[in-house]
Amino acid sequence: MTTDEPNVSIGDVSHSTFAIGSHARAVANHGTAPQRDEATEELLKAVRELRADLTRVRAGEETDALRTALEETEEEITRTGRAAPSRRERLRELLTDSQALLNVLASAGAVAALLGL
Repeated sequence: MTTDEPNVSIGDVSHSTFAIGSHARAVANHGTAPQRDEATEELLKAVRELRADLTRVRAGEETDALRTALEETEEEITRTGRAAPSRRERLRELLTDSQALLNVLASAGAVAALLGL
């Protein structure tokens, strides 16, 4: 009994990235995590602490913008091993606009200090 079905054979797929299906998306995560220098490690730690502290602050337009920027910064550092100068500048602007927040949260002060404020 023969069929008209196509014959598919997949060999060794180690270290490969592929997706199957109409909505499939392939993302390669091979290799090691990006290397981060000491200053970037400190910034990442401070960003995470400030994000945690912001959960205890009443939400508002400024804090929402800061939360988003911190999330994006953490993701970028985790993914690439660094925060781009434009990302750092955006955080500086948001922290400068949130001076009252800086006076309340020590973690905001730590991030600000690492950004040169």
